[in-house]
Amino acid sequence: MTDRPGWLADPCLPIDAMAADTARRRQDQLTKPPGSLGRLEEVAIRLAGLQGTASPSPDPVQILLFAADHGVAAEGVSAFPQAVTNQMVRNIAAGGSAISVLARALDARIEILDLGTVADPGPLAGVRSERLGPGTGNILHEPAMRDGQVVAAMNLGRAAAERAVDSGARLLIGGEMGIANTTVATALACALLGVPATELAGPGTGLEPDGVAHKAQVIAQAVALHAAPNQTPLELLRRLGGFELAALTGAFITAAQRGLPILVDGFVVTAAALAAVRLQPEVRHWMLFSHESAEPGHRRMLEALDADPLLDLALRLGEGTGAAAVVPLLRLACALQREMATFDEAGVSGG
Repeated sequence: MTDRPGWLADPCLPIDAMAADTARRRQDQLTKPPGSLGRLEEVAIRLAGLQGTASPSPDPVQILLFAADHGVAAEGVSAFPQAVTNQMVRNIAAGGSAISVLARALDARIEILDLGTVADPGPLAGVRSERLGPGTGNILHEPAMRDGQVVAAMNLGRAAAERAVDSGARLLIGGEMGIANTTVATALACALLGVPATELAGPGTGLEPDGVAHKAQVIAQAVALHAAPNQTPLELLRRLGGFELAALTGAFITAAQRGLPILVDGFVVTAAALAAVRLQPEVRHWMLFSHESAEPGHRRMLEALDADPLLDLALRLGEGTGAAAVVPLLRLACALQREMATFDEAGVSGG
């Protein structure tokens, strides 16, 4: 059984109920019918409580992009070859990927971490080499990670989240890159939720229906091999997850412990969020959910987390792109909270 990192027992910070209540009272005084801005009001009040101020802001935004490969790619569960992981790490670092473009447009900081692609790319400008090995084991035949690797990956995520906090970030977005990572994310979610692979498996990088059926079969066999009754969430993460999933899990728990709000991305990142909440339930209070993915199993995970995402744009790219796309919405919600006049300030008669 995998040893738990000692810091997992550290408590998450409490939400500032007074700041949230102050923000709520201000919303009720703004020049509009109460509640008329709907979820824009809701998200501003949530951020106020998370940030401890009645004048919240998502900025500065920190994106953490974790990249790693997966041994299960050998089973033909992706429409793209495994070499794409390394190629995309280079593309992200060079500024050519979707998340790179969005980060520039948002003036958000992005940190890219290579946790273990199959081929070591060597030194790359803009990439932290934190390699734990040349990818994980093939979950169809063996655990994804050795005992020490899952804790090491979580510790790397923890350190990245601490760097974000120490640099003044006010919102954390987790992203990922790794061919076959929808397969391991699905396997982990199936094990955590106790649902069959056929309910959660989707096209990932673009599989046709027969490819999805094969992927579901591989996942079902892997879950049967590794998900023994009463298995702990940490052991399931070790056996069925990946370096980037474990790092995201560690980053999310640490963010909640340090008081940094989390904007959760799509399918793969939500699997890590689910693992984080199973390991430390109070982490859930620090999570906002950006969008519902086009991956069919995402809705089931969101329901398990009692999450109501802000958007549904039929996205299924990953990288943190869905969460990044929601940042302008958060900025608008916070601007309305801060800058709208109250009835008294504007000399407008209240209802």
